Amino acid sequence: MPDQTIPAVPADPPSPGPLSGAGSPRKYVENKPPRGLYVRVFIYVIATHVLLAMMSLVVIAANSR
Repeated sequence: MPDQTIPAVPADPPSPGPLSGAGSPRKYVENKPPRGLYVRVFIYVIATHVLLAMMSLVVIAANSR
């Protein structure tokens, strides 16, 4: 088996990323909440109003008897 006198070096160094000449890449920061959050809050608000309206009708019906 021959002795290895030259150290093993990778053929091409790993690239730093897609923006090689632009310095450090920007960090992604999400400023808006996901759309599903708005939908869930809307459903909860509507459901709460409907529940309160039904309870009010039950109280009015109970008081009228």
